[in-house]
Parts: sequence; structure tokens; C-alpha cells
Amino acid sequence: DITQKGYEKKRAKLLARYIPLIQGIDPSLQAENRIPGPSQTTAAAPKQQKSRPTTSRDERFRSDVHTEAVQAALAKYKERKMPMPSKRRSVLVHSSVETYTPPDTSSASEDEGSLRRPGRLTSTPLQSHSSVEPWLDRVIQGSSTSSSASSTSSHPGGRPTAAPSAAATPGAAAATALAGREAHTHIDLHSAPPDVTTGLVEHSYFERPQVASVRSVPRGCSGSMLETADGVPVNSRVSSKIQQLLNTLKRPKRPPLKEFFVDDFEELLEVQQPDPNQPKPEGSETSVLRGEPLTAGVPRPPSLLATLQRWGTAQPKSPCLTALDTTGKATYTLTYGKLWSRSLKLAYTLLNKLTSKNEPLLKPGDRVALVFPNSDPVMFMVAFYGCLLAELVPVPIEVPLTRKDAGSQQVGFLLGSCGVSLALTTDACQKGLPKAQTGEVATFKGWPPLSWLVIDGKHLARPPKDWHPLTQDTRTGTAYIEYKTSKEGSTVGVTVSHASLLAQCRALTQACGYSEAETLTNVLDFKRDAGLWHGVLTSVMNRMHVVSIPYALMKANPLSWIQKACFYKARAALVKSRDMHWSLLAQRGQRDVSLSSLRMLIVADGANPWSISSCDAFLNVFQSRGLRPEVICPCASSPEALTVAIRRPPDLGGPPPRKAVLSMNGLSYGVIRVDTEEKLSVLTVQDVGQVMPGANVCVVKLEGTPYLCKTDEVGEICVNSSATGTAYYGLLGITKNVFEAVPVTAGGAPVFDRPFTRTGLLGFIGPDNLVFIVGKLDGLMVTGVRRHNADDVVATALAVEPMKFVYRGRIAVFSVTVLHDDRVVLVAEQRPDASEEDSFQWMSRVLQPMVG
Repeated sequence: DITQKGYEKKRAKLLARYIPLIQGIDPSLQAENRIPGPSQTTAAAPKQQKSRPTTSRDERFRSDVHTEAVQAALAKYKERKMPMPSKRRSVLVHSSVETYTPPDTSSASEDEGSLRRPGRLTSTPLQSHSSVEPWLDRVIQGSSTSSSASSTSSHPGGRPTAAPSAAATPGAAAATALAGREAHTHIDLHSAPPDVTTGLVEHSYFERPQVASVRSVPRGCSGSMLETADGVPVNSRVSSKIQQLLNTLKRPKRPPLKEFFVDDFEELLEVQQPDPNQPKPEGSETSVLRGEPLTAGVPRPPSLLATLQRWGTAQPKSPCLTALDTTGKATYTLTYGKLWSRSLKLAYTLLNKLTSKNEPLLKPGDRVALVFPNSDPVMFMVAFYGCLLAELVPVPIEVPLTRKDAGSQQVGFLLGSCGVSLALTTDACQKGLPKAQTGEVATFKGWPPLSWLVIDGKHLARPPKDWHPLTQDTRTGTAYIEYKTSKEGSTVGVTVSHASLLAQCRALTQACGYSEAETLTNVLDFKRDAGLWHGVLTSVMNRMHVVSIPYALMKANPLSWIQKACFYKARAALVKSRDMHWSLLAQRGQRDVSLSSLRMLIVADGANPWSISSCDAFLNVFQSRGLRPEVICPCASSPEALTVAIRRPPDLGGPPPRKAVLSMNGLSYGVIRVDTEEKLSVLTVQDVGQVMPGANVCVVKLEGTPYLCKTDEVGEICVNSSATGTAYYGLLGITKNVFEAVPVTAGGAPVFDRPFTRTGLLGFIGPDNLVFIVGKLDGLMVTGVRRHNADDVVATALAVEPMKFVYRGRIAVFSVTVLHDDRVVLVAEQRPDASEEDSFQWMSRVLQPMVG
């Protein structure tokens, strides 16, 4: 039989290198270093050395037996459920068949392990070659059930070939299968594998049981091994790009994103177990604390702008604001008539004189940046009320110092998110800004493109007599946006509506007992927080006279605010605890100062635990100069909730002030435990008064669902009032979390029918319904299972005789993360006359109460 002889010849050539002593083999075949190609192994090719073009399809030398054997073997190994490899790799590139050896017959476990052992048949002894025959028989037996019809259907265009039976020619069939594979993949058979299909199964995933389908490849493609999507290799001529695509489809999918951030050291860290002896809250559940109702009082105009119009027309000569220079002299006094007329001019100019491509540059509701220095409150006040009259939204910001200031970059991000395109400033401020080569104001890093408008008198147009802005209408939109800087340095804008602005002015008027023509000395920044609420907004509602003291004057003369309060017979003063401390250092030799005219000394940062020492020391020194103890009124506020609570004098119905001496160890676990003042490991805090009129206040847990705290538990103060902020501009996600909190009882029932606003203040409700603040959420540091607050640490440092060793106002507290835990760091500037030894002892005394 010619066919049988041809198969035997193929078999002999394939096995000649491995079994050189087999009978009937020409010894000259042993010297061949390479198995001949398909044109050399087939007797039907008359010209063996003639190269054939790669673009032609020659089906005469295709081996259907080889294809049937491979597919049958693959099906057999599918049933075995071979172990999956660790990676998917292309058979053509990564899985060389020379890394496999024939299976050993010693045991089943060794048989499976031998599939992965590298080795070559040429390195085995001659006696072991007898195992090759059974190995070939198994391959042929697995492929003898296949038919030539299915082989032909798998290779369109090929000629059907009768497959020899396994009993007749087992060796020839196996040799033909091996030769066919070698001819198409060009893999060197110098170290042939025991089973051609072993390498294929090892490196193929059978995740999708699909029927393998192979299509014919057009002419012009290079010959290669084609693998279907389910990993079944077939012979065909495909391009390298198609093969690359198939390999890409076989690659594993990307792991989930969270797996990229798995920390291997987490399991090595020791998990801190809670101390069984740690204090736990034992009190009953708190309830919502309701403030006094807003009294109607005398009839008032429906809006703040209507109030300004009333004072500007009825009391035009009444003083509104006095600005001081760095020497303490009054540079200009703005009257209510001037404030009204200048604001009208600015509003008309903004709406009618600014155009872009023959269209108004601004329309109602647009945001406008206010860039004014702290030394020019007059022009800021004109710009603020001019924007309100023009129905624009002012966004007060700080003057940028340099083009690449890090803080101003965050402000620029806020301006961009608000869509600000115009900035208002003064001529003097604009001259001090960095300039570009063209002479225009330089573009600051991170800022959007801005147009700058100088609002000095000569740049504004007088409105016609028949032009009148809307002042009587109670608007529902945004009145202004106040920026807030978080602990991480990001800047967000808190929107305050017209209704909230009006409610805040009325609540402050009632709580502080403001009346017409009173004088207020303001040391704070008039662009934000309490300086804006008292010195710019509430003062206009009550036709008050505000004396604004610039920060530069305070640095040159810390007693200036006391001197001006005495000179102008001020009834109220708005300061911070730092101003009280500085005045203590400079009060020596000042004997003609009297503070008897003050009825309220509002301490804006009275919520800070370390402010109590400044208040006590200031009272001890100035009580002999007319200062009454009940005059000192600390308050608590936040950008989101505005004013939260303020202490009232007894004549306004306020209870007597109280102090609380709390254990630092208990506070670190969020529990209130009263201690004695003799210890250093205690925190003494003062009350910040009662909640604002018309407000509802509750205390909720810091983490998770906002459950109500217990009476002896520290939590976050939440406020429900019409006088709070409304949202973070453009940030809907955190707005819902902060401005729409829903406190619930232990049973899960909401405590109120309206949402609350989170203040970011940590505290509790004490006796007489007084509010106590022990820290801020931004200053919270977690070490293990204990919580410390930066303000508490500063208060502890100030309690350990700081005046002798360090500068009081130069202490910084922050935390660094070490092994997934915070470590508290305290930095204090040492005095030049303090020795290293004394400073070290002071530092040791500060650390003891914090780690105890």
C-alpha cells in the first residue's frame, strides 16, 4: 500500500533522532539536524528544493489526520479538567513545546507533574525509548474515532484523505500528526514533546464552551498557527495582526480597581483592641434644644436693601463706617447717604455700561469677585451693596500676593467653578497687583480669565433719575458666596440666600440687643465670618456706626482697639482672643483707658478651648478700668451655619456664665467626665451662651448615621434655622451630607420635620441649656481608638506656663500618618532667652497630659 509506506517513512524520519537504533532506518537520517518541511516529507513533491511563493495556497500537503488527532486529544483533555495555568500566554510565543517531556509511568502523580518538568528526550537513556511507542499509540487511539468528513469541513478547500486505522498504522498516523504541526509552526523538533496537545492544554483556558470555527484566509497572508477564541489551535495561513488580536482577546481582564490599592502591610499590623476600662457614655439620650422665638418688635423693612434705602434717604448724614490708617487716624467716614448713592452708581454701571460684543457683560444672578485689601472697608462695602442692588452675587476673596500663590490657586478654582468673569477692585489695589508685559493685570495661576473694573468715583456713571433697582422685593436666590478653606487646603464656596441673610441680621439684632446709632469697633476681617455679619450687614439694618481697625494697625499698636472704643464711646466691640492677649502685653503705662462704655465684648473665637485663658487674663487686668465681667460674650460660629450660639448679658436675659473642667482622657474617648482644676490632664472650657433665636440645635454622633448623642457624650453640633447657609456652590454631593442632615433617635425616628445643617463644631449641651464647644471636626486627630483635637492640645500647651519658654501665639498642632495611625505633632517657637534644659522640661510637662 503506497499510503501506508508513505506514513511509515514520515514516522521513521520523525523518530530517527530519538531512536537511532530502530530497525529499518537509514543511518544517514541520524545526521539531519532539522526535520524537513512539508515539501520534503511528501513523496508527491517532485522538486524538493524549489521554494514556493508564500502567497500561494497549496493544499496538497495538508494532513487531515494531524488535525483530527489534535482535536480529539484536546477533547480528551477537556474531560480531564486539567489545572488552570497562572497566566495566559500565546502558544506561538511563550509555550515552546521543548519544555515538556514524555510522561513517566511510575505513578499518576508523577505523570501529572511531568507535564511541567523541562527536559529533552535526547538527554534520557537509550533504554527509556521504549516508552515512546505506547505514548504514540495513545495519541492515535484518541484520534482514531475522527472522520475525514469533519476534517474536510474544518479546512475548506482541502482534499479528503482516508484516515488509517489505529491498529494498522499507529506510528504513521502519529508521525504525520507531528510532522504536520511542525511544518506549519516551524518549531524545532530537536526536543519534541511527548504529546503535542499537552502544551496546548497547559496554556489555554476553556472558559467559554463554544464550537471552534475557522474560516479560510485570503491570499497574501503569512503562514502561522491560528487559535480560535476558546483556545483550539488549527492550521491556517493568517496574518500576524489577526493572531495578535486573538492573543489579546485571550488575556485576562484587568482586576478590580480596589485590588490595585491593597496594602500588604495591613495584615502585619497589630489591631488595637478597645480598652475594657475605657470610659463609656452612661447618660440618657439628648433631645432637640429650641432657641427663643424671633420677636416681631418694631416694624422693619422687608429686606436689607430696603433698609439701606431708608437710611440713605431719611438719614443721609448719619455715619456708617469709619476707616483708619496704620497710624490710627481716621481717613474717611462713609455716611449712609454716600453708601446709598455710590451703591446705586455701581449697580447701574454693572448692568448698563459693561458690554461684550454689543451685549451686556453681566445679567442678574451672575457671580462677581470682590478683591479688596483689609485696609479699605469703605470701597468693599460700596462694592458689596452695589452687587446686591444689581442682583449680582458678590464673592469676596483675598488679594492675591503672587502669580503662583498656592492659596490663591484654590481661590481661582472656586472662581472658575462659580463662573466668575469680572473682578471689582480699587485703583490703589490694582496698581499693586502683578502685571503682564502688556501692562494689564497678570493672569494668576489657576484663575479663570477675568475683566477688572476699578470702582473709584470717576469710573462710575450716574444713573438716570427714573432708574430704580428692586429693593422692596424679598428675593429667594443667592445673596453672596463666602469662601471656606478646609483642613486639606481645598477651597469651597458657601452660598447664603437673601432669606438667610435677612434672618441672620434679625437674629443677631435680637441676641446682641443692637439699637440705632450705636458704635461698634471691629477688629476682624470685614469680608467674611463675624466681621461681615456684624460689621457690614447687621450694622446697616440698625443704622450703627462701625469703626474698622485694620490688622496693620493692630500689629503696630495692639491697644488701638481699646483706645478707639474709649474715644468713640463704643457700646460693642468685636475681637478675637489673640487681640485681647496682645493688648495685655502692651497695656503697661496706659492709665487713661476706660472700657466702662462697653456693654458687649464679643469674642468671635470664644469656641476655641484656649480662648478662656485670654478672657480671664483680660478681665483681671481691665476690670479695674471699667470692664464688667458680664460684658465678655464668647460666641460660636461656622461658615455653614453662620452664628450658632452667643452669650448674652444679664440685662438681655442671659444666664450667668459657666465653666467646665473636663478630663482629657475622657474627651479622647468622646465622653464627658468632670475633673479638678489642679491637674494638667484637664481641659477647662467656657460656655458660648445660648442658641440663636429661632434656631433648633441637637448633638449627633460623629460617624455613621447621625444618631442623637447621650447627655455625657461629645458629638457634632447641628442647627436647624432659617439663618444658615444653603449649599456648597456646585457641589451637590457634600451639600446633601452637610446641609441636609437628618438626625434620628436610637429607634431610627427623625427628630424634626426639617433637615439640619452640620456645623463642624464638637461639643455638648450643658446646664441651663448652655452650649459648650471642645473642638472642631477639621482639627480632629485619631490615634488608635482615641480622638484628640488640635485646639485641645494647644489649650494644654498654653496651660503649662508657656510665657517663660515659648511664644504664645506661635504654636502649631497637626498630625502625621504612621502605619495607618495618626501621630500628634506640636511645634512651638522657643524664646531666645529660654535655655534648652528649661524648654525640654516644659515639653515633657506638655506631653504628660496628652499621652496619659
